[in-house]
Amino acid sequence: MPLVFARCAGWRSWTSGRAESRSRREVTNAVTDHSRGGAPAFSWLPGLQAVRSYRREWLAKDVVAGVVLTTLLVPQGMAYAELAGLPPITGLYTSIMCLLGYAVLGPSRILVLGPDSSLGPMIAATILPLAGADGDPKRAIALASLLAIMVAAIMILGAVAKLGFIADLISKPTMIGYMNGLALTILIGQLPKLFGFKVSAESLIQEITGFVKGLAHGEAVTAAAVVGIAGIALILVLQRWLPKLPAVLIMVVLAIAATSVFHLADHEVSLVGVLPKGFPPLTIPHVRLADLGPLFAGALGIALVSLADTISTASAFAARTGQEVRGNQEMIGIGAANLAAGLFQGFPVSTSGSRTAVAERSGAKTQLTGVTGAALIILMIVLIPGLFRNLPQPALAAVVITASLSLADIPGTTRLWRQRKAEFMLSITAFLGVALLGVLPGIAIAVALSILNVFRRAWWPYDTELGRAEGLEGYHDVRTHPNAQHLPGLVIYRFDAPLFFANAKTFRDEVRRLANSEPKPAWILIAAEPMTDVDTTASDVLEDLDEALNAQGISLVFAELKDPVRDKIQRYGLTRTIDPRHFFPTLESAVAAFCHETGAAWTAADQATDDPVAGQ
Repeated sequence: MPLVFARCAGWRSWTSGRAESRSRREVTNAVTDHSRGGAPAFSWLPGLQAVRSYRREWLAKDVVAGVVLTTLLVPQGMAYAELAGLPPITGLYTSIMCLLGYAVLGPSRILVLGPDSSLGPMIAATILPLAGADGDPKRAIALASLLAIMVAAIMILGAVAKLGFIADLISKPTMIGYMNGLALTILIGQLPKLFGFKVSAESLIQEITGFVKGLAHGEAVTAAAVVGIAGIALILVLQRWLPKLPAVLIMVVLAIAATSVFHLADHEVSLVGVLPKGFPPLTIPHVRLADLGPLFAGALGIALVSLADTISTASAFAARTGQEVRGNQEMIGIGAANLAAGLFQGFPVSTSGSRTAVAERSGAKTQLTGVTGAALIILMIVLIPGLFRNLPQPALAAVVITASLSLADIPGTTRLWRQRKAEFMLSITAFLGVALLGVLPGIAIAVALSILNVFRRAWWPYDTELGRAEGLEGYHDVRTHPNAQHLPGLVIYRFDAPLFFANAKTFRDEVRRLANSEPKPAWILIAAEPMTDVDTTASDVLEDLDEALNAQGISLVFAELKDPVRDKIQRYGLTRTIDPRHFFPTLESAVAAFCHETGAAWTAADQATDDPVAGQ
């Protein structure tokens, strides 16, 4: 999401020394060689480019990495499908098709897409209200599949329109808050499943209340709670102390073994059961016309989070291999992955930082790693669909809960508190939006807050007076240098924003305040270098302001205006009231002109009030 962001910023490299340097050189050289000799006809098919530049010595590494990756793809795919309110098998269908789709059209050589914990609650929030109270699985699958196709359409159309920059709409503080809220929502939502019972709720507060009531009324299944809590503990311990081991796979294998040894089914522990055998046919999902609006709204939010997450993850891993991130091509890759999943009873997908890290650590060189993983999952569901029939449902809840913990960024939140309280409050607001209003409203709030924060900074920008600080060249902020010298009769004022309709009156009011200060200034010199624009509303405000200042015997003077802005001022006709001679290329030239006109001399700040320029 980059979101995106915070989740990917902490990934440390899994390779080191000569092996890492050699890996970077291999991939970089392959990309460079192909760019020199590759056919332009294949430029929009990165998968074919990878085939043309593939090296034989990469094959073993890609296959081994694919085998290792599969051990993570299967349990996570099933767990995240249930998180999205769908049958576990759909997570495997989704994993297969998105890996194949991205392998053909995705630009990254090792990025791994698939079902994601951050999208699961968004998918559930979109489709479950439409699926009805009976929760018909076939209807839920059709809704989720169409949702994935809509996400694909948004991504592909956005790539054609070169809208990859949209991922920047979510600032890091709001993304941290969104992810923290998402982590809490996922955690609370999985607690009843972890303890072996169900809660019917539509909000976080209701889920907490329902869970507490369930525990109080004795609905918890002791054996389920033991399996789930032990699974969480085992995953966290292995990830902390033995990070090279496949923690999720080890926990899943032990949970299946525990089912057989302790006969967990006889102790009311729900099991996954035998998965449907075979691979689904190409399916065009059929839904009601009334469902399209809510689905499209959900698809927009999912597309934005998926893009931000993919761009941030791709950036983190591309830096290690010497590649560059192509935002618009990534949108096409994400679109292809979602389209493939949606046409085969899947649901929307995003990039997984954890699975990408596993692939990289296992030696992955190209997308053949993902293709290998997809092929192995196909073999499993076709030949041995009962492989996970004894997997306890609380074990899947443990997988989801540990994934939710990785979404939260508590250190990032505390850092915002220490460094910038305003951005901390933005983060908390986004967190509360997700936690109290829901996942989809939460992402809308996160985007709106990010945009409003940009607007706020332009609406109420930093402004200050400037003076001459001893021992420093140029003119400096008097707040930072309170002993800066002033020229009697001259106020140098800097307004750090483009001048437009929202802040023009703020600028006017501050200039009026300076004009009415004592001693009365002769010139108000605007250090206009930060003013990158002046719109027509601001132009009218400037014209009225200049006339009012002229009536007081005060000149409004500009220095360091950029040429495009100066051209706009001339086009607006402002030079009718503002003397054309009062536009200077630099502050130094403006100050020199003032000194020449008035004979003023620099004085210390505490002396300026006692030495006004007479007759001005």
